[in-house]
Amino acid sequence: MEIARAAARLFVTQGLRATRAEDIAQAAGIAPRTFYRYFATKEEAVAPLYIMGAQRWAEAVREAPPELPLPEALEHAVRHTLTPGTAVSAASWEWVRTLVRLAMTSPALRKVWGEVCLASEASLAVVLGERGGWGGVGDDNVAEGSVMSPELRYAAAVADAAVRVAVETWASGEAPATGPEGPAALALRNLEAVRRFWSEG
Repeated sequence: MEIARAAARLFVTQGLRATRAEDIAQAAGIAPRTFYRYFATKEEAVAPLYIMGAQRWAEAVREAPPELPLPEALEHAVRHTLTPGTAVSAASWEWVRTLVRLAMTSPALRKVWGEVCLASEASLAVVLGERGGWGGVGDDNVAEGSVMSPELRYAAAVADAAVRVAVETWASGEAPATGPEGPAALALRNLEAVRRFWSEG
């Protein structure tokens, strides 16, 4: 994780284009050959940070009180994960903004971001399956590698997209991480829009 943090610091402070893999290795206190043992490109070095955020989101859904219906469990997880000061400090959210912006402008970093988002959907699908009630998928067949129902995969994709789009929308602007235009508020509005769509459909 130290390599990922070093890469993020350099990307944020001096820019993606100006940062070389050798700079990241030096900042992390490792040899360049050690860097390349773990990562093929400099952009891949921040993948663990993206992954950590995705894992926090899935774990927050898993740890939501079991008596909550799924829509409320997702909202609970959004508040826990995207509200500055709960899972991530307010200062760290500015790093998140920069790293997500970079992912929107760099094809190589966008690829890393996209791969992490796709993996996040799969992880969330497992969690939703564990919570039950999705097309007959129960605790006994949501293990990694098992076949999941299309409904379960779709539900995970929609919920994950509600959060991803909120974070990307917030990152593209200048609004603070708290308040009505922060990532948590945007994600809650996205989830509410999904709920209205299903109830009206």
